[in-house]
Amino acid sequence: MKIALIGYGKMGKAIEAIAVEKGHQIVMKIDVDNASDLNADNLAKADVAIEFTGPHSAVGNILKCFEAGTPVVCGSTGWLSEWDTIKNECQHKNGTLIYASNYSIGVNLFFEVNKYLAKLMNGYPEYDVTLKEIHHTQKKDAPSGTAISLAEQVMDNLQRKNAWTSNEHNTQTNELFIASERIDPAPGTHHVRYSSPIDDIEIIHTAHNRIGFAGGAVKAAEFAVGKKGIFGMKEVLGL
Repeated sequence: MKIALIGYGKMGKAIEAIAVEKGHQIVMKIDVDNASDLNADNLAKADVAIEFTGPHSAVGNILKCFEAGTPVVCGSTGWLSEWDTIKNECQHKNGTLIYASNYSIGVNLFFEVNKYLAKLMNGYPEYDVTLKEIHHTQKKDAPSGTAISLAEQVMDNLQRKNAWTSNEHNTQTNELFIASERIDPAPGTHHVRYSSPIDDIEIIHTAHNRIGFAGGAVKAAEFAVGKKGIFGMKEVLGL
Protein backbone atom coordinates (compact mmCIF):
# COMPACT_ATOMS: atom_id res chain seq x y z
CA MET A 1 0.00 0.00 0.00
CA LYS A 2 1.27 3.47 -0.92
CA ILE A 3 0.70 6.06 1.80
CA ALA A 4 0.83 9.86 1.77
CA LEU A 5 1.64 11.29 5.21
CA ILE A 6 0.09 14.70 5.75
CA GLY A 7 1.79 15.96 8.88
CA TYR A 8 5.27 14.72 9.68
CA GLY A 9 5.67 15.51 13.35
CA LYS A 10 6.09 12.98 16.13
CA MET A 11 2.88 11.18 15.20
CA GLY A 12 3.71 11.17 11.50
CA LYS A 13 7.10 9.63 12.19
CA ALA A 14 5.55 6.98 14.45
CA ILE A 15 3.02 6.12 11.72
CA GLU A 16 5.83 5.92 9.16
CA ALA A 17 7.81 3.45 11.28
CA ILE A 18 4.84 1.11 11.75
CA ALA A 19 3.69 1.38 8.13
CA VAL A 20 7.16 0.54 6.78
CA GLU A 21 7.49 -2.34 9.26
CA LYS A 22 4.22 -3.73 7.87
CA GLY A 23 5.53 -3.54 4.31
CA HIS A 24 3.80 -0.36 3.17
CA GLN A 25 5.49 2.42 1.19
CA ILE A 26 5.52 6.11 2.12
CA VAL A 27 5.29 8.02 -1.17
CA MET A 28 4.82 11.54 0.21
CA LYS A 29 5.58 13.39 3.44
CA ILE A 30 3.94 16.79 3.91
CA ASP A 31 5.02 19.23 6.59
CA VAL A 32 4.94 23.02 7.01
CA ASP A 33 8.05 23.37 4.86
CA ASN A 34 6.54 21.71 1.77
CA ALA A 35 2.80 22.26 2.21
CA SER A 36 2.51 23.34 -1.43
CA ASP A 37 3.36 19.77 -2.49
CA LEU A 38 -0.06 18.65 -1.25
CA ASN A 39 -1.83 18.66 -4.61
CA ALA A 40 -3.88 16.32 -6.78
CA ASP A 41 -0.93 15.14 -8.87
CA ASN A 42 1.06 14.04 -5.82
CA LEU A 43 -1.94 12.59 -4.00
CA ALA A 44 -2.73 10.48 -7.07
CA LYS A 45 0.48 8.52 -6.35
CA ALA A 46 -0.96 7.29 -3.04
CA ASP A 47 -3.55 4.61 -2.26
CA VAL A 48 -4.48 6.43 0.93
CA ALA A 49 -3.52 9.55 2.89
CA ILE A 50 -3.08 9.74 6.66
CA GLU A 51 -3.66 13.27 7.99
CA PHE A 52 -2.34 14.30 11.42
CA THR A 53 -1.84 18.07 11.48
CA GLY A 54 -4.06 20.40 13.51
CA PRO A 55 -7.43 22.17 13.57
CA HIS A 56 -6.10 25.06 11.45
CA SER A 57 -5.28 22.91 8.41
CA ALA A 58 -7.22 19.64 8.69
CA VAL A 59 -10.34 20.70 6.77
CA GLY A 60 -8.37 22.04 3.81
CA ASN A 61 -6.23 18.91 3.72
CA ILE A 62 -9.25 16.61 3.77
CA LEU A 63 -10.90 18.56 0.96
CA LYS A 64 -7.75 18.25 -1.18
CA CYS A 65 -7.84 14.48 -0.69
CA PHE A 66 -11.51 14.36 -1.77
CA GLU A 67 -10.66 16.44 -4.84
CA ALA A 68 -7.87 14.01 -5.77
CA GLY A 69 -10.03 10.94 -5.11
CA THR A 70 -7.64 9.72 -2.42
CA PRO A 71 -9.10 8.01 0.68
CA VAL A 72 -8.08 9.92 3.81
CA VAL A 73 -7.63 8.85 7.42
CA CYS A 74 -7.86 11.95 9.62
CA GLY A 75 -6.56 12.10 13.18
CA SER A 76 -6.62 15.87 13.63
CA THR A 77 -9.05 17.16 16.25
CA GLY A 78 -10.58 20.54 17.03
CA TRP A 79 -12.20 21.08 13.60
CA LEU A 80 -15.59 19.39 14.01
CA SER A 81 -17.48 22.68 13.69
CA GLU A 82 -16.86 22.06 9.96
CA TRP A 83 -18.17 18.48 10.05
CA ASP A 84 -21.24 19.17 7.91
CA THR A 85 -19.07 20.74 5.21
CA ILE A 86 -16.77 17.70 5.16
CA LYS A 87 -19.68 15.24 5.23
CA ASN A 88 -21.44 16.95 2.32
CA GLU A 89 -18.27 17.22 0.26
CA CYS A 90 -17.42 13.57 0.88
CA GLN A 91 -20.83 12.58 -0.44
CA HIS A 92 -20.57 15.00 -3.39
CA LYS A 93 -17.15 13.69 -4.43
CA ASN A 94 -17.97 10.04 -3.63
CA GLY A 95 -14.96 10.17 -1.33
CA THR A 96 -13.64 8.15 1.56
CA LEU A 97 -13.00 9.47 5.07
CA ILE A 98 -12.12 7.65 8.24
CA TYR A 99 -12.27 9.97 11.23
CA ALA A 100 -11.61 9.18 14.88
CA SER A 101 -10.74 11.41 17.79
CA ASN A 102 -8.37 8.64 18.83
CA TYR A 103 -6.98 5.74 16.77
CA SER A 104 -5.67 3.69 19.67
CA ILE A 105 -7.25 0.24 19.74
CA GLY A 106 -7.19 0.39 23.55
CA VAL A 107 -9.01 3.73 23.60
CA ASN A 108 -11.70 2.45 21.27
CA LEU A 109 -12.27 -0.54 23.56
CA PHE A 110 -12.34 1.99 26.43
CA PHE A 111 -15.08 3.86 24.54
CA GLU A 112 -17.25 0.73 24.62
CA VAL A 113 -16.65 0.28 28.36
CA ASN A 114 -17.53 3.97 28.89
CA LYS A 115 -20.86 3.63 27.08
CA TYR A 116 -21.79 0.49 29.00
CA LEU A 117 -20.91 2.04 32.37
CA ALA A 118 -22.99 5.14 31.58
CA LYS A 119 -25.98 2.90 30.82
CA LEU A 120 -25.53 1.17 34.18
CA MET A 121 -25.22 4.48 36.06
CA ASN A 122 -28.30 6.00 34.45
CA GLY A 123 -30.50 4.52 37.17
CA TYR A 124 -28.37 5.85 40.05
CA PRO A 125 -28.76 9.66 40.20
CA GLU A 126 -26.78 9.92 43.46
CA TYR A 127 -23.61 9.55 41.34
CA ASP A 128 -22.31 12.65 39.59
CA VAL A 129 -19.92 12.16 36.68
CA THR A 130 -16.82 14.15 35.70
CA LEU A 131 -14.05 13.68 33.14
CA LYS A 132 -10.34 14.53 33.24
CA GLU A 133 -7.81 14.39 30.43
CA ILE A 134 -4.04 14.83 30.67
CA HIS A 135 -1.79 15.48 27.64
CA HIS A 136 1.62 16.90 26.78
CA THR A 137 2.05 20.67 26.58
CA GLN A 138 2.20 20.68 22.77
CA LYS A 139 -1.41 19.47 22.55
CA LYS A 140 -3.18 22.29 20.70
CA ASP A 141 -6.82 21.73 21.71
CA ALA A 142 -8.46 21.42 25.12
CA PRO A 143 -10.48 19.48 26.01
CA SER A 144 -9.02 16.75 23.86
CA GLY A 145 -11.09 15.24 21.06
CA THR A 146 -11.02 11.95 22.94
CA ALA A 147 -12.44 13.58 26.08
CA ILE A 148 -15.22 15.18 24.04
CA SER A 149 -16.00 11.78 22.49
CA LEU A 150 -16.17 10.25 25.98
CA ALA A 151 -18.46 13.07 27.14
CA GLU A 152 -20.79 12.60 24.16
CA GLN A 153 -20.98 8.86 24.86
CA VAL A 154 -21.91 9.55 28.48
CA MET A 155 -24.57 12.06 27.45
CA ASP A 156 -26.07 9.58 24.98
CA ASN A 157 -26.56 7.07 27.79
CA LEU A 158 -27.00 9.16 30.95
CA GLN A 159 -30.23 11.14 30.89
CA ARG A 160 -29.22 13.64 33.56
CA LYS A 161 -26.38 15.10 31.45
CA ASN A 162 -27.07 16.87 28.16
CA ALA A 163 -24.08 19.19 27.74
CA TRP A 164 -20.38 19.32 28.60
CA THR A 165 -18.41 22.24 29.97
CA SER A 166 -14.80 23.10 30.79
CA ASN A 167 -15.87 25.80 33.26
CA GLU A 168 -15.26 24.26 36.67
CA HIS A 169 -16.66 27.15 38.71
CA ASN A 170 -20.03 27.49 36.99
CA THR A 171 -21.06 23.93 36.18
CA GLN A 172 -24.80 23.30 36.05
CA THR A 173 -26.30 20.03 37.25
CA ASN A 174 -27.13 19.01 33.67
CA GLU A 175 -23.54 19.66 32.51
CA LEU A 176 -20.63 17.24 32.44
CA PHE A 177 -17.41 18.91 33.56
CA ILE A 178 -14.20 18.09 31.65
CA ALA A 179 -10.91 19.01 33.35
CA SER A 180 -7.81 19.42 31.16
CA GLU A 181 -4.19 19.26 32.31
CA ARG A 182 -1.05 19.74 30.21
CA ILE A 183 2.00 17.93 31.61
CA ASP A 184 5.08 16.74 29.72
CA PRO A 185 5.71 14.12 28.50
CA ALA A 186 2.23 12.58 28.95
CA PRO A 187 0.96 11.13 25.65
CA GLY A 188 -2.62 10.88 26.93
CA THR A 189 -4.62 9.82 29.99
CA HIS A 190 -8.42 9.91 30.30
CA HIS A 191 -10.45 9.45 33.48
CA VAL A 192 -14.23 9.02 33.79
CA ARG A 193 -15.33 9.21 37.42
CA TYR A 194 -18.74 8.66 39.02
CA SER A 195 -18.82 10.08 42.56
CA SER A 196 -21.41 9.68 45.30
CA PRO A 197 -21.33 10.62 49.00
CA ILE A 198 -20.26 7.05 49.85
CA ASP A 199 -17.94 5.93 47.04
CA ASP A 200 -16.41 6.55 43.62
CA ILE A 201 -16.37 4.41 40.49
CA GLU A 202 -13.65 5.30 37.98
CA ILE A 203 -12.39 3.98 34.65
CA ILE A 204 -9.01 5.14 33.28
CA HIS A 205 -7.11 4.74 30.05
CA THR A 206 -3.42 5.65 30.05
CA ALA A 207 -1.32 5.68 26.90
CA HIS A 208 2.35 4.85 27.49
CA ASN A 209 3.54 6.08 24.07
CA ARG A 210 2.32 6.96 20.56
CA ILE A 211 2.64 3.42 19.18
CA GLY A 212 -1.00 2.55 19.92
CA PHE A 213 -2.28 5.63 18.12
CA ALA A 214 0.02 5.11 15.13
CA GLY A 215 -0.78 1.41 14.82
CA GLY A 216 -4.50 2.13 14.82
CA ALA A 217 -4.08 4.79 12.13
CA VAL A 218 -2.24 2.34 9.87
CA LYS A 219 -4.96 -0.26 10.48
CA ALA A 220 -7.55 2.36 9.51
CA ALA A 221 -5.61 3.14 6.32
CA GLU A 222 -5.59 -0.54 5.38
CA PHE A 223 -9.37 -0.61 5.94
CA ALA A 224 -9.98 2.55 3.86
CA VAL A 225 -8.60 1.25 0.57
CA GLY A 226 -11.47 0.30 -1.73
CA LYS A 227 -14.16 1.78 0.53
CA LYS A 228 -16.52 4.71 -0.14
CA GLY A 229 -18.17 6.84 2.52
CA ILE A 230 -17.44 7.94 6.08
CA PHE A 231 -16.28 5.45 8.71
CA GLY A 232 -14.93 5.39 12.25
CA MET A 233 -12.83 3.03 14.32
CA LYS A 234 -15.93 1.09 15.30
CA GLU A 235 -16.14 -0.13 11.69
CA VAL A 236 -12.37 -0.56 11.39
CA LEU A 237 -12.25 -2.80 14.48
CA GLY A 238 -15.59 -4.51 13.85
CA LEU A 239 -16.98 -3.47 17.24
